[in-house]
Amino acid sequence: MSNHFDAPFIAVEGPIGVGKTSLATKIAEHYQYELLKEIVDENPFLSKFYEDNNEWSFQTEMFFLCNRFKQLEDTNEKLLQNGQAVVSDYHIFKNHLFAKQTLKQRHFEKYDRIYSILTDGLPTPNLIVYLNASLPTLLDRIKKRGRSMEQSMDPDYLAQLSSDYQQFMKDHQRVYPHVPVLSFNGDEIDFVKNTEDFKRITDLIDDALKTNTNLF
Repeated sequence: MSNHFDAPFIAVEGPIGVGKTSLATKIAEHYQYELLKEIVDENPFLSKFYEDNNEWSFQTEMFFLCNRFKQLEDTNEKLLQNGQAVVSDYHIFKNHLFAKQTLKQRHFEKYDRIYSILTDGLPTPNLIVYLNASLPTLLDRIKKRGRSMEQSMDPDYLAQLSSDYQQFMKDHQRVYPHVPVLSFNGDEIDFVKNTEDFKRITDLIDDALKTNTNLF
């Protein structure tokens, strides 16, 4: 992956239901950045995946990988050619995290080879905003947003995913210490209803961008 562009690229990350899209949207509006949203509902395999993980995991992950690859190719053009700042509600590294958890070993080995080829040269964020929350909070938000396909999600799957995210972010900071990660506990802040909570986030983003202007 590559980081050679002249504008900020902020990725908002975290487990399912934590509020990534809501926060990315507010950040994009606040800074007047281009908003990049992940494709979810268009995945024809996702509802089947939530009903039977083993049977539909490979198809689900391959659909997400190919679509996010195309999105990031387009984003690369905006960052490189237009100098347009971007904030997204995901980054493609999450694909590898999900695939490693859900795919059988023989499928994961195939997936891993394809992932390495597709992500070579794609832009990586120069700032990550990481949201996490407890399992009850995640389950409550998933219930409230009402996506029918998500209502059958196994809580154990979500708990493991949340744990994997925490470990992944720790590993990411060790491997890429030059990419700041701003972490927030979704149990303790409400950036949608509380303007002070959102200001706390943007203040830290401002500081990170000012400190790390050499990254873009």
